[in-house]
Amino acid sequence: MVTTDRLIAFAAVSLLLIVIPGPSVLFVVGRALAQGRRAALVTVLGNTLGAYALVVAVAFGVGAVVERSAVVFTALKLVGAAYLVYLGVKAVRQRGALPAAFAGGGAARGGLRTLWEGFAVGVANPKTIVFFAAVLPQFVDRAQGGVAVQMLLLGLVFNLIAVTCDSAWGLAAATARDWFARSPRRLALVGGAGGLAMIGLGVTVATTTRTP
Repeated sequence: MVTTDRLIAFAAVSLLLIVIPGPSVLFVVGRALAQGRRAALVTVLGNTLGAYALVVAVAFGVGAVVERSAVVFTALKLVGAAYLVYLGVKAVRQRGALPAAFAGGGAARGGLRTLWEGFAVGVANPKTIVFFAAVLPQFVDRAQGGVAVQMLLLGLVFNLIAVTCDSAWGLAAATARDWFARSPRRLALVGGAGGLAMIGLGVTVATTTRTP
């Protein structure tokens, strides 16, 4: 099983990534503003199911390949790190884009459709794909055995944190629309700070070596 120190370290890295507004958060925020709390929470559930589908795929497919091949691991790590830095730079340069999500609107949709759309966004989120493929395997203790089970457990930790944070974003958007609308600069500052944090995460990933 996953050791306590690895579990805590993974949770900390996951939190750092999750609190940075990305495609899933923007989608949840837009849905909250357009349709309210219920739609926001259903969207969060869909996003979470989509993200965990990626965890399962990594645990039983990509993860096994990464675990056996140092070359594949290094390639994924460097590609993932570069992409995280790219996302961070983009977030800093386009930090004014986050307030645009608060202009969303539209007709109400059924719960199942809302759930499916949330799932589609979660499973196609490039930030999450990179994180699970390049970062998740680094926290697996191969000496303990049960690599797939460890990945599933770590993925569950990630998704529990994501549910909490994304739900908070959705509920805040649904209840504080006017407050955010009066000061788009507040959201721009969040996006800029998040971009810098993501750049730091990318550098950390690039310089981290695989433990035996």
